[in-house]
Amino acid sequence: MTVSVPASAYAAALCAGAAAWLMTDRDRGVRRARQLFTGSGAEGPGADTTPWERWRARLPVWARAPRREWLCVPAALVLAVLGQSVLPLAGAVVAVPLAGRWLRARERRRAREERAEEVVALCGAAVGELRAGSQPLQALLAAVRAGGGLGGSESAVLAAARFGGDVPDALRRAAREPGAEGLVGVAACWRVAVDGGAGLAAGLDRLDRALRAERDRREGLRAQLAGAWSTVVVLALLPLLGLLMGWAMGAEPLRVLLHTPAGLVCLAVGLLLEGTGLWWAERIVRSGEAP
Repeated sequence: MTVSVPASAYAAALCAGAAAWLMTDRDRGVRRARQLFTGSGAEGPGADTTPWERWRARLPVWARAPRREWLCVPAALVLAVLGQSVLPLAGAVVAVPLAGRWLRARERRRAREERAEEVVALCGAAVGELRAGSQPLQALLAAVRAGGGLGGSESAVLAAARFGGDVPDALRRAAREPGAEGLVGVAACWRVAVDGGAGLAAGLDRLDRALRAERDRREGLRAQLAGAWSTVVVLALLPLLGLLMGWAMGAEPLRVLLHTPAGLVCLAVGLLLEGTGLWWAERIVRSGEAP
């Protein structure tokens, strides 16, 4: 018995093959353009990634990986089962966005600090290249490859350096990213060296020392505030410790808090005071960390 394959199946297979070929050719063209304008070649972002990684990179941020703030939901489920109440689940609805906001703020601070470290490394690498006899453009290209620090503006700065563009203006645009403010000094040193004939290595060396001194000051201040942060953490855990002590003594604190009018009032007032105290303590510590 012969099974005939409809023409529509052949057409679908042909279209699928053409789409795959176009996607492969498009990726090849993107890599060729990246190599031409940035000189990164196979070292550019996305060059060595698999199709799965490229597809995952196109997903929204919330769909790429489980977000840590959703860990509040299992904890709320445990409390709801132990306390035989739906109030912990209602609290999780409020806790998830607040925890997500706090985590995202912490990630932004970490990214800003990493970018500042990259700018310091960029200045140091550029000074080393200049003292080794490299020309300013060559020193900048080598420093960017070694230390980064330009973030999403790396391609624009490298293109300006390679094709005779306005390098200081590109550096100032790159300095708008959080943590990259030191690139404003790099742009100023570049402008003075090009227009006035001053030594670029000397200016970048002074800038590098200034940025390293600022980093050391920030790290020293963070070390001095470590005790204050420990106090904030202890204050945040005290209510939980009290609940555990009450449960160990057989007082059933969850039943009292979740099923009696007085307990509900105490729970609401306690949560309000706890949140206000944590917010105020963090504000005090953050004001001490401010430059």
